[in-house]
Amino acid sequence: MALATNAALPASTAVTASASASGSNALGSLANNFQNFLTLLMTQLKNQDPTSPLDTNQFTSQLVQFTSVEQQINTNRSLGQLINLTQSGQMIQSSSMVGRRVEVASDSLSLQNGNATVKFASPVDGPVNVAIFAANGSKVADGLVQARTGSNEWSWNGRNGNGALLRDGAYRVAITGNNADGTTRALPFTVMGTATGVSQQDNSVKLQLGGVTVDFSAVKSIAPAAAPAQ
Repeated sequence: MALATNAALPASTAVTASASASGSNALGSLANNFQNFLTLLMTQLKNQDPTSPLDTNQFTSQLVQFTSVEQQINTNRSLGQLINLTQSGQMIQSSSMVGRRVEVASDSLSLQNGNATVKFASPVDGPVNVAIFAANGSKVADGLVQARTGSNEWSWNGRNGNGALLRDGAYRVAITGNNADGTTRALPFTVMGTATGVSQQDNSVKLQLGGVTVDFSAVKSIAPAAAPAQ
């Protein structure tokens, strides 16, 4: 029942509920064991042989262990709550990025409103091939760019080799160019897109660019917000 309830909650709430439930269950189990231990200890003390008393060092050691475990459980529960609060704060701060143009490191570009852009670095002047692949791995489009040494950009109009406009979404991209010695290699690149949302997945905050989702560590630059109309 607890799993079904958490699944229906928002991600941030589910994290808190999971941490709280786990800590409560662990503390409850520890409390029961500790109470049983105390009951057993008192019974043994009441019925011990005066000529052969029980070893108090063993009981003291167990008491210390119980205290240490209780402190660790409380620490873990507090840490889970702290992580959740941090992620919630990140989501609130990151929401200001929605609608902004961003540059991210990703092997997939996001076709948005029939347009997508990649930025790549070429070591030499010369032709560079850009290939676009669908989710099933089939090539749907490619382009040939006469690149200059250094930073370059290439925009895709969302059309395949037959000129048909493809649906917006995520497409994998590969860029190959020449080295100074004429050999071919894959070139490093980033993709441009408009931030469309922020989500919490796998206990981390993600940025969404249409059909592409990336970690915030992948964000390379953010375009300034548009000035308000006069």
